[in-house]
Amino acid sequence: MARQFDSQGFMWRFIFALALVFITYNPSGLSYYHWLKSGLGEGELLTPPFAMVSVVLLIGWTIYLRATFRSLGGFGLLLAIAFFAIVIWWLVDLGLLGINNVSVFSYIVLFLLAAVLAVGMSWSHIRRRLSGQADMDDVDE
Repeated sequence: MARQFDSQGFMWRFIFALALVFITYNPSGLSYYHWLKSGLGEGELLTPPFAMVSVVLLIGWTIYLRATFRSLGGFGLLLAIAFFAIVIWWLVDLGLLGINNVSVFSYIVLFLLAAVLAVGMSWSHIRRRLSGQADMDDVDE
């Protein structure tokens, strides 16, 4: 029997989305992007650890992006991105967030990208709770 969706389920999806996003790229310089960038010139990319991390990240991104596109659709994804972009705009407008600090701004954008992915992974459950309508994928519940 499937476990019911709750806030803990959403938080786990969000934590994994945060890990996926911040392992892939973050402004600290310790990310897959930086590893790839530094290894390009040195020819050290063809190592088993790099290959394994590449495949694991590709699997994670495939799972999250596919679920997000399937559950939200193109228009829903556009609305989710617009919603979080307006949150950033509002914080800048209120003076709570300065756009001159690129590092802080990058962290916030990455955090909100993880939020979009977590909402996308959870949207079918949220929609079922709000509307009472099940998706075709939910036939076993």
